[in-house]
Amino acid sequence: MGSENFGLWLFFIASLQFFIRTQCTIVGITYVREPSVKGAVCLDGSPPAYHLSEGLGAGVNNWLIQLEGGGWCSDVKTCVLRRDTRLGSSKAMATELAFSGLLSNQREFNPDFYNWNRIKIRYCDGSSFTGDVEAVDPATNLHFRGKRIFRAVIDDLLAKGMKNAKNAILSGCSAGGLGSILHCDIFKSLLPPTTKVKCVSDAGYFVNVKDVSGAQHIEEFFSDIVATHGSARNLPVQCTSKMKPELCFFPQNVIQLVRTPIFIVNAAYDSWQVRNILVPGVADPRHIWNNCKNDIKNCSSIQLETLQDFRDKFLNALNGFGHPSSRGLFIDSCYAHCQTEMQETWLRADSPKISNTPIAKAIGDWFFDRSVFQKIDCPYPCNPTCHNRIF
Repeated sequence: MGSENFGLWLFFIASLQFFIRTQCTIVGITYVREPSVKGAVCLDGSPPAYHLSEGLGAGVNNWLIQLEGGGWCSDVKTCVLRRDTRLGSSKAMATELAFSGLLSNQREFNPDFYNWNRIKIRYCDGSSFTGDVEAVDPATNLHFRGKRIFRAVIDDLLAKGMKNAKNAILSGCSAGGLGSILHCDIFKSLLPPTTKVKCVSDAGYFVNVKDVSGAQHIEEFFSDIVATHGSARNLPVQCTSKMKPELCFFPQNVIQLVRTPIFIVNAAYDSWQVRNILVPGVADPRHIWNNCKNDIKNCSSIQLETLQDFRDKFLNALNGFGHPSSRGLFIDSCYAHCQTEMQETWLRADSPKISNTPIAKAIGDWFFDRSVFQKIDCPYPCNPTCHNRIF
């Protein structure tokens, strides 16, 4: 390594350490070793886990739960590949996590929730916490128990004081964001009737659209997830009684059934959805889209037209969301995925804004009923505050 590159590397490490010290909190892991729900285990049979940063002062009876994201496994082969990683085993998880954004304990960076009990539930089931299969194949030792994991961790938190919650939020990012939609009403039902409960889904509004080759790639993928994990019985019966179970894994088909107040944070050009739903690798064998998928600024005019069409389909999929004052929307024009967990996109001087409002303020005002926030950004590239994701 040349001296110049070595100097840049040292500068990067020093900058990262400074960021962690000033804007993050390091939180240790807790294992649910004796869950109240029998068989609540990760893919490999290890115990569920979460990270808890305890509330202080006026926030001691307020609880913010964040469901970790991390995609899904759709069949035995892909679940085996996850089984011994942090997404399938608590044995492989980091024992400490850095909390920032909506999990920050600093008032400057998280003014409405900094002193709450803030929890991240680790994701190790591969089904957005919806699976529940009793049988375990000894050849693979795969346990499909996502629903039980969710209930076991919530029960553990109830025993640690959440049963006295005054305010509570169930949130999640990506696959966790989908989980926060599918479990929103369940979460509310497990808390006292006097608790003010709302839900936040960040980058979890996955839409059912054809890919650029015209194939129903994501619908087939979700169908395999639901079948492998036995998720159908844990999806809203009001939906599964009317359509195929895999269609009830799409928020657009269940959001109207959610009775608990919910806030949707999503990029209209969600970078994960563009890369995996609109242009999955199988639909682009010549890799024509690679540069565009890596950086939206590299997209050709024709590719941008396709992205604008995707935005139109995404917004159309939001039609069932409705506009009661209990619901919130922050749909920006960024090329991003998950914006509540990172400080730079949650709340900072240069964080993304719609109508001059950052995500943190929009959600805080909505939760505390200070104002309704239901905003959809203008089309790309109109918003100069966007932090477009560079892979």
